[in-house]
Amino acid sequence: MPLRPNGLARAAVRLRPAAFAGTFVALLMTVAIVSACGILLESGARASLPPTRYAQAPVVVAADQQIHWQAGSGEGAYEEAVRVPERARVDAALLERLAPLGRAVPDVVFPVRGEGGSGPVEASGWGAAAFTGTALAGGRAPGAPGEVVLGAGAGAGERITLDTPVGRREFRVVGRAGGTGVWFSDAEARALSGHPGALDAVVLFDADPERVRAAVDGRAQVLTGAARAVDPQLAGAKDLLTGLGGSFGGIAALVAVFTAAGTVALSVGQRSREFALLRAVGATPRQIRRIVATEALLVAPAAGVLGCVPGVGLAVWWFGQLQAKGAIPAGVELAVSWIPLVCAAGVGLVTALLAGWAAARRPARIRPGQALAAAAVERLRPGWIRTPLGIAALAGGAACAGLAATSGGDDAANAALGVVMLFMLAVALLGPLIARACAGVLGLPLRAAGASGSLAAANSRAHARRLASAITPIVLAMAFSSVLVFLHTSEEEATRQQQAAGLLADHVITDPPADARGGVAITRTSVLAMFGTGPERRFQSASAQGVAGDVTTVQDLGVREGSLGTLRPGTVAVDRALAESARLGVGDRVELRLPDGVPADPEIVAVYTRGLGLGQVTLPASDLTGHTTAGRATELLVRGPVPAGLGPAVSPSEWTTAQSTEREVSAWANAVMAAVLGGFAAVAAANTLVMTVLDRRRELRMLRLVGSTRRQVLRMLRWEALLIGGAGVTLGTAIALATLYPLTKAVTGAPPHVPPVLYASFAAAALTLGLTATLLPAHWSLRRRTGGV
Repeated sequence: MPLRPNGLARAAVRLRPAAFAGTFVALLMTVAIVSACGILLESGARASLPPTRYAQAPVVVAADQQIHWQAGSGEGAYEEAVRVPERARVDAALLERLAPLGRAVPDVVFPVRGEGGSGPVEASGWGAAAFTGTALAGGRAPGAPGEVVLGAGAGAGERITLDTPVGRREFRVVGRAGGTGVWFSDAEARALSGHPGALDAVVLFDADPERVRAAVDGRAQVLTGAARAVDPQLAGAKDLLTGLGGSFGGIAALVAVFTAAGTVALSVGQRSREFALLRAVGATPRQIRRIVATEALLVAPAAGVLGCVPGVGLAVWWFGQLQAKGAIPAGVELAVSWIPLVCAAGVGLVTALLAGWAAARRPARIRPGQALAAAAVERLRPGWIRTPLGIAALAGGAACAGLAATSGGDDAANAALGVVMLFMLAVALLGPLIARACAGVLGLPLRAAGASGSLAAANSRAHARRLASAITPIVLAMAFSSVLVFLHTSEEEATRQQQAAGLLADHVITDPPADARGGVAITRTSVLAMFGTGPERRFQSASAQGVAGDVTTVQDLGVREGSLGTLRPGTVAVDRALAESARLGVGDRVELRLPDGVPADPEIVAVYTRGLGLGQVTLPASDLTGHTTAGRATELLVRGPVPAGLGPAVSPSEWTTAQSTEREVSAWANAVMAAVLGGFAAVAAANTLVMTVLDRRRELRMLRLVGSTRRQVLRMLRWEALLIGGAGVTLGTAIALATLYPLTKAVTGAPPHVPPVLYASFAAAALTLGLTATLLPAHWSLRRRTGGV
């Protein structure tokens, strides 16, 4: 009777489902990870909000909120873009150019504060009422300087004092309007905004958009329809979601596919006796490959369908947490469509087919007469394909580690990212050789633990491939989790130390009045700085502070080159990481884009080392005038007693704590990414260990038949589990340190900060995982009768 591969595959899955359970779990987890990241990526691409402020504005002329530049060179040149840190504005001269095309209304929005230290209120010109729907509830509209309409507070005819970006001013209330806000005449609003020569937008009524575009001539964007939703929070949410779904999703998908492929290969390898028997009774190589492919087609689709369920759940939870923490606006919705789900299921299917094909090559090629003999023992000879590739990956990782250790700035960071990937690839490809070496080294102390330890060491050395399949997921979990978590702890520790050492002020007044005196006013914001050199130069956001006064009296920035005493308009001081990245020094000019995107190329007068805690770019506050949204200082640093009437002051330690709280979203995101990657790798490790122990049931029963007690067998397995966990922790730690040292040197200028308790918890979790995933199935296997093998 001819052999029917499809029938054999269906029978194997139906009659021995436990043999495919590990493969099913690995593929299910892979589909879950890939689908969750795909949903976040699609949500970022489709994220939108309905127009709010400009909902009733037919045509809006606003500045492009991105900076564009050409990267690369020659035929490989391409355009890149990055968002400006704050609101980019249009030239006020456009108002006159657009006036003949229709009714043109200037729009400026800025914060003002009332008396008594009340919070900021949004202020604008009364002309905005034409498209915001604001209506007078009493009185009249402001028409002359010194007149104001309020949404709440004083009544008509009263006089009030408001703290504006250009200082405190007294105004007479001439009207009341619904809602909250403050309205001036259009001319006075522009004067009070701090940037009279620039407008947030120009709104046109009864104008043809095409004629408006022709008149603008590329100097601004002409927005209609859904594009009128000018919301910086939306842009930030799109960047965040696409970054999570794209950058992190790519790494997570690679790790997931890589781990699932190893599990599929292990499952096929464990059934080598079956394939050897089939070859011995006449099965052809093609039939063996068809059996494996059919099994994959039977298992992978079911895993794909069920894996989408936790994938959607993970995406919903992740998105909801980001929204609850304010990183995503409330109006943005999670996009769940068939595209990422089908793609994730397809990834699982292709992974199963390719991994099964690769694992089935050897049992399919071997001669029928040698099949049973070859299946009885593990092959010791290294593979002629994977070994050279593994050596190349190991050499590449070592080269990247050396480059990162001797470089600075972005070069070190980029090289360090290659270290973890190349070393992980080397561990996977050279797994049997590395496992045999680990068994030889770690087996020495095991031999002193008696017969059980000696047997565990001998077993591990004789079955290096089985050992490697168990070690690799633990290495993955340890390495990736350590890099993500300890990079953040290193940044936090360096930031805290720099702030504690660099802040000389006795008191910090946050959100001081615009005309506050008695200290050094600091305007905290961000700028875009040109990082890198050559064709790969790019703009990147950098924290910045504008200083009004002698900053050296309230801050010690750790100047290592130049002097802050020469800081004046048109000059700048930069952190050493920025200087190293761009290969700049004192006397050079650095290419910047101010918070609103306006270009600047100030001369560097000092390079310092405490930019991570205090600001990567320090420039005179006058150079920021008119280029920030708030238009005023954000802090006042005071030495000595606090002047009266400036609001509540906090101590430097309280200020440092508050700054740490603002970074909580970043810390949470890092922890979640580490949990996703580490959790997946941990499940994969447990899955692999369970598969390995269950596959050894014949061996364990044989040990019982030759006289070993149940306790001795369990003790042997316990030593093996400790060897696997110890090897995984050691290799994962080594890879993490090889990555973290150059990475933290580039980012913080200091070695990595690894909290001992946190690291000990990681190592303990890995060891506990190995022990649990080994001993639980072993107890179940040994509980059964040992009358046959």
